[in-house]
Amino acid sequence: MNILTDIIATLDLSAEVRDIRQGVFHTGVLTRRCGLAATLPKDALKQTPPLIKEPGRLLEKSASGLVQMAFSDSILEAAIGLASINSLIEVDKERCVELNGGDLLVEKGKGKNVVIIGHFPFIDKLRGISSELTIIEKNPREGDLAEENADVFLPEADVVGVTGSALTNHTMDHLLSICNPNAYVVVLGDTTPLSPVLFEYGVDAISGTMVVDSERALRCVSQGANFRQIRGIRLLTILE
Repeated sequence: MNILTDIIATLDLSAEVRDIRQGVFHTGVLTRRCGLAATLPKDALKQTPPLIKEPGRLLEKSASGLVQMAFSDSILEAAIGLASINSLIEVDKERCVELNGGDLLVEKGKGKNVVIIGHFPFIDKLRGISSELTIIEKNPREGDLAEENADVFLPEADVVGVTGSALTNHTMDHLLSICNPNAYVVVLGDTTPLSPVLFEYGVDAISGTMVVDSERALRCVSQGANFRQIRGIRLLTILE
């Protein structure tokens, strides 16, 4: 099984491709709705160009063609694919709550062994309340561990937070497979598809972004906004 394949199988791919924006920090695609994904510039710039094979011609692709880019080895192309997937998901708003994934991890992490894949702004809140905290990052900062440490620390964690960008770099399936079955697992970040398919892979909470004002969000993306600067969005969580 593959998470991306299973999510794509749930999508109605008949939508028109209306706009694609790739900013420094985020990517936006407008089909039936607007979907976002992190661009991951540090990872992308480590790759051999050309990073986008058909720049200027992507609007000629079908929605089906765009979502297949999620499987690309190119980080920038995969980000377009993930944003396309997020633009096509029929989010069940009745299952969603207005809840930031970071706040949920702080709540669940009190007194627990917590492992976070990705360096998030809420990390400092976890330091004082968790019994043990491990941050694993592809681009480690001071105090973080490199990604090869995931196999050692994830199986021992009581609470796990995984960046949705692990779908972009194709590590999500492996990361979820090595989590302790009893761990509380949250997938979070604007790349995260708000799709219940993730529950089939042991995830307990899915925290992502719904765009409610496409024009505003895309304008922010194309003008270099980081995540906190993007407007026209709602932070939503689906609980198992």
